[in-house]
Amino acid sequence: METGQQGVAARRELKHVTIREYVRNLALASAPGAPAPSERELVDRFGVARMTVRQALDALVVEGVLERFPGRGTFVARPRRVPTGISSFTEDMQRRAVVAESRTLIADRVGAANGVARALGIGVRQPVLHWRRLRLADGRPVCLSDAFLNDTLVPNLFDGELPASLYDELASRGRRPTWAEDSVSAGTATAEESELLEIDASSVVIRHNRRALWEDIPIEVTRSVYPADQHTLWLQFGD
Repeated sequence: METGQQGVAARRELKHVTIREYVRNLALASAPGAPAPSERELVDRFGVARMTVRQALDALVVEGVLERFPGRGTFVARPRRVPTGISSFTEDMQRRAVVAESRTLIADRVGAANGVARALGIGVRQPVLHWRRLRLADGRPVCLSDAFLNDTLVPNLFDGELPASLYDELASRGRRPTWAEDSVSAGTATAEESELLEIDASSVVIRHNRRALWEDIPIEVTRSVYPADQHTLWLQFGD
């Protein structure tokens, strides 16, 4: 009796796979938004129970081949959009075929100020790593960056030679940011910023703030300043 039940289950599984691949091939040959075959059509065509058809369609919905809208039906899915990856300054410059360099101005362990502590989800005055760098592209200053990192997540970062790329270093520790919250605003350069970036006093600058998280844990807060006439910000949107 048990063997017979196993045989029935195996045949049902085979039917499920057959129906799934049949619908997959139809979907690949159809435009996004085209209706998928109905459960009734597939039941009649393959002579199976509705449960077997539903199992095949559910698998394709999970894969992203089909999408289901309650009250409307099941359709060929639109291609899934992948968010733009989180990239570092070095990676941005490499994509632009520009030689990236950094000059460290500050590399210190300090107590977290209110804003940094709040963004990193830690207590005020709890130790954080402050790394200020002047970033250069083909030898020209293009960015002044202050990064604050949760000291407990990147122990010994400032021991010995500093890494060429912060994100490469975090990746080597298995803690590269997986998502980030960015904000951008315009302003005028301070006297210090003007001097370091070699721009006129009170020039317009772009201020880019980032809160980067590794999984769901805040790991980095960065405040960067760019001369407005030397930097283009690219944004990707979708529905």
